[in-house]
Amino acid sequence: MKKNTVYTITVILFIAAIGLIVFKYNREEKKNSTAFYEIQPRTGAAAQTPEWQTISKRAVVLQNAVKYNPADNKSLLALAGVFIQEARVTGNYMYYDMAAMKYINDVLKTDTANFDALTLKSLIYLSQHHFADGLATAQKAKSINPYNAFVYGIMIDGNVEMGYYDSAVNNAEKMISIRPDIRSYSRISYLREIHGDYAGAIEAMKLAVQAGIPGEETTEWSRVQLGHLYENTGDLKDAENNYNTALQSRPSYAYAVAGMARIAMGTKDYKKAIALYQQADALVNDYAFKEELVDAYKLSGENEKANTIATTVIEGMSKDAQSGNSNESIGHYADRELAYAYLKVNNYDKALEHALAEYNRRPDNIDVNETVAWVYYCKGDYTKALPYLKLALKTGSKNPTLLCRAGLIYSKAGEKTVAKMLLQQALKDNANIAANLKTDSINTLQNL
Repeated sequence: MKKNTVYTITVILFIAAIGLIVFKYNREEKKNSTAFYEIQPRTGAAAQTPEWQTISKRAVVLQNAVKYNPADNKSLLALAGVFIQEARVTGNYMYYDMAAMKYINDVLKTDTANFDALTLKSLIYLSQHHFADGLATAQKAKSINPYNAFVYGIMIDGNVEMGYYDSAVNNAEKMISIRPDIRSYSRISYLREIHGDYAGAIEAMKLAVQAGIPGEETTEWSRVQLGHLYENTGDLKDAENNYNTALQSRPSYAYAVAGMARIAMGTKDYKKAIALYQQADALVNDYAFKEELVDAYKLSGENEKANTIATTVIEGMSKDAQSGNSNESIGHYADRELAYAYLKVNNYDKALEHALAEYNRRPDNIDVNETVAWVYYCKGDYTKALPYLKLALKTGSKNPTLLCRAGLIYSKAGEKTVAKMLLQQALKDNANIAANLKTDSINTLQNL
């Protein structure tokens, strides 16, 4: 065959392939643009609450308004807001993120500077762990309305996740000056925790709980965070009291159930912990519950069950991540979570691959640096772990898990004085942290 003929055929095939891709893309875009999303029925106890009756009725009214007038931007955004909250309550982020993003983008097609649409889009980006996109979108919204407290809250979240902690603090000061409420107090609490001020973090989270309405999801979420702060300071009694109060105010609240499971883990009642984690997992689709269930099974000696669930977690998060790479409306980056999931099955190479993938997206974040450092430690490469660990400690965090890991890494790196100081600080309050990590830390400290 002549060279010119081969070249011509190649060009034709290339053009045909491009045409097929464009055709499929246009068909998918048309499908997405005409899709209509409705609220999904809740199941179990959550379906019997007065809250669900109110929300479902409101959703139906908004859905009918959108059907009647697809250009009703006010109803589109209100429905998107309902979907975002429902994702938080049920854990069904795959469906509700896609639904909410569709209606938000419909508004932005005709009103590119719609403040409410931009803030909601930013919120979805953050929930999907597209933190850079979420922060950029929030900054665009703030340029439209610089006097709105809510947008500063989103910017705090985005800056924290990207590791821009000074900017997060500045935004927090602006937010609380505009509106001191549950959202601003809870963010103040988190920033204080990041900077090692547990007493101040507890104080701010108490204010957040007091500012909320008992029984509402945001209030009980804040109460659960308060309980977790108590766990990290070794006060299991106050932690348990907060989880019980959350369950009284919001029965079957999954995150409070998981809190009670952690209390059971702390007292080595693994049978009770397993039952509670299973209950939490049945209430909300959250891989974190499954990962904690893996630890509970391992500590109870049920390694086969632990490995089965760990594999399920990896498969599920990988599927979600692949969806997120191909469609902004569904799925999310999960590389940091996958790194820890692979550590549970001792696949250190895959853990490192995902840890570094997350690090490349946000190299300034202390949690991401902690993850990379810990993966290197588990691989036995202590020299490589140390630079990432130092970055993880840059804000002065006193998180006991971080301090234990830091002490172990410094010990293996030969810096025994620093290791001893960190381990003593981590263990002084008997915080409720992973049993294996605590045991390793105690044994290492005794040998220093």
